[in-house]
Amino acid sequence: MPEARILVVDDEENVRLSLEGVLQDEGYEVHSCASGEECLELLERRSFDLILLDVWLPGKDGLEVLRQIRQQRPRQYVVMISGHGTIETAVRSTKQGAFDFVEKPLTTEKVVLAIEHALEHERLARENQDLRRQLQQDTVMIGNSVPMLALRQQIEYAAPTEGRILIYGENGTGKELVARLLHLRSHRRDRAFVDVNCAAIPEDLIEAELFGAVKGAFTGADESRTGKFEQAHGGTLFLDEVGDMSLKTQAKVLRVLEEQRFHPVGSSRAMEVDVRVIAATNMDLEAEIEKGTFRQDLFFRLNVIPFEVPALRDRREDVPLLTEYFLEMFCRRYGKPPKKLAPKALEKLAAYDWPGNVRELKNMVERLVIMLPQESLRVADLPAAVLGGPLQDPGQAASLQQARRRFEKKYILEKLLENGGNVSRTAEAIGMERTHLHRKLKDYRIRVK
Repeated sequence: MPEARILVVDDEENVRLSLEGVLQDEGYEVHSCASGEECLELLERRSFDLILLDVWLPGKDGLEVLRQIRQQRPRQYVVMISGHGTIETAVRSTKQGAFDFVEKPLTTEKVVLAIEHALEHERLARENQDLRRQLQQDTVMIGNSVPMLALRQQIEYAAPTEGRILIYGENGTGKELVARLLHLRSHRRDRAFVDVNCAAIPEDLIEAELFGAVKGAFTGADESRTGKFEQAHGGTLFLDEVGDMSLKTQAKVLRVLEEQRFHPVGSSRAMEVDVRVIAATNMDLEAEIEKGTFRQDLFFRLNVIPFEVPALRDRREDVPLLTEYFLEMFCRRYGKPPKKLAPKALEKLAAYDWPGNVRELKNMVERLVIMLPQESLRVADLPAAVLGGPLQDPGQAASLQQARRRFEKKYILEKLLENGGNVSRTAEAIGMERTHLHRKLKDYRIRVK
């Protein structure tokens, strides 16, 4: 996990040097400045996990600087320090939002303890926020099909690294779930996971959403706002539906990826960030590049490790497991007695093509749990869309050609899994030329490391 970044603000050089030495020995990244004005300037271009702020400063005093910090960054953690500590000053500091107050002369134990308490409080607050968000979104990956086993293995390989990941998949397949699992299994798990749906934000607002904006930068910007990149500092930023970004925004995102710095809208000062970017799309970005709607250089930056989340129709054997999982989850959530689907009803679900993928199945199960009082659910209880076509054996396709393709794709995925994703070994194992196998992988949209 990236080390915590601390800013020391004190007009006494010996105090700054002493604190820098002590805190660096404790493993922190330390920056310092001699005035409140310098502190506020630094905050325009960098993020800090904690600020040690002297009360008595030349120019703007510490309490005035604290007030401005709280206006610009309401969640910033600040510990006040002073050689003239009084109860009144300590009370004023905490009322204005300081986390703690430490008196001079400073001792190593006193300072380190205050910092540890503040950082632990920040970590717990962030963790609680993440847990509340995760209560609404499951982070359990359900399914024992070959594509899902391969996907789990990819997550285990890639999560502990800093490699950028581009997740491909249709709407509703669970691309955000994959991104969250990658974050939770990474060294950044204790820092923020920030998600952005690029398709849901109007074009004229997406830059402010991503990079933040200073007060007055545009009509309606009545106060400064923190962008998603800054919110994700030290953690993971998930750019969902990245193919929907305009070329102008793509260029700015590319620059951030290259330099790990950006300019908030309306500001001439660059801010530095440490962020791992995971992106996702339901588009064929290579086709978008040919059409001129997606930048090739950004594609290469994002597509370091490509993932493919399979459509539900390509892993029909997982439908009963998913259905059972969602039934149990929604019965528990709504205080309903346990419900079960009859075997014929499960067969119908597995035969359906699920154009909305796992999201469609989840919504359907939630509707059944809420609207039907009986504990045993039959074929007749299923929605008309599911009952629309003739009942098929889930393993059969509509034609011989489709059946062959489905079998071949499944067979290749199994062999890739057996050979650890190595294309050369897989080609040798199945007796196929390596170039021929590469064409097959592209045809079936199977992506390997």
